[in-house]
Amino acid sequence: MLLNQTIKGFSKHMEFIDRSKETIRGYALELNSFSNFVTVKHNGPVYVEDIGLQDLEDYLLHEKERGIASASRSRSLYIIKSFYNYCCKKDICSRNLASFLEPVKIKQKERAFITEQEFNDLVKAIDHPVIRTVVQTMFYTGGRMSEMINLKLEEVDLKNKVLHIIEGKGKKDRDVPINKKLHCILSHYLTHIRESESGRFFAIESTGKVSSSYINRFIHEAADKLGWDKDISAHVRHSFGTNLLEKGASVVSIQKLLGHANLTVTSRYLHQDINKLNAAVNLL
Repeated sequence: MLLNQTIKGFSKHMEFIDRSKETIRGYALELNSFSNFVTVKHNGPVYVEDIGLQDLEDYLLHEKERGIASASRSRSLYIIKSFYNYCCKKDICSRNLASFLEPVKIKQKERAFITEQEFNDLVKAIDHPVIRTVVQTMFYTGGRMSEMINLKLEEVDLKNKVLHIIEGKGKKDRDVPINKKLHCILSHYLTHIRESESGRFFAIESTGKVSSSYINRFIHEAADKLGWDKDISAHVRHSFGTNLLEKGASVVSIQKLLGHANLTVTSRYLHQDINKLNAAVNLL
């Protein structure tokens, strides 16, 4: 079977087993990138059974030479292995070539974050009132940008002070408490800022929604105004866990609020400066 046809079949299979739309889209993008690579390499469309181990290794090497981060290359490898598991189950190929690939060694590094004061400076520098509210909600709930974009009106319960995240990453639901600061912000947003008739909570009048590119544009413009030299878009969520830890919240509580499956992932979001570490060891 042709590789591009098999990729389409794999996407349908993921729909059947209830993988999230974001996962299906991400897997398809990666596999289509691999398909384009082997198509160019072999000067035409290829069949799955004609792909060799060298082709898989060459693709991963190509990603490395392009400067793709080790974590992203590791994800590429995981997707290719999932694809080949599917191919073997469907008898599309006789053996799982991906199982012979060496794992990608990931360089672990702490994620950057912003302090509460830096966050306040960032918010003041964001010109768009809807986007400003999105960023504030991300900071005070630890919500992902995709979760904010898809948030519906009925999922924000201001009466009971709970934000319902429906089908977050991994299609998991979770409830996040709305603190006093955010409750005032969201109440003001609904009364004085929101004008759209859309069913989405965060929406501009012209489109009835907001997009990640639109949010990132205003965040980057604000960061430029402040003279910051770091990619702030993802750090708003990351900083939620760090600031909670510094104020005494337990790691387990932070894990649940962020919607992580395990504490290993959560630990990447938590930061302690050297002064706090020195204070900690001196407790002994």
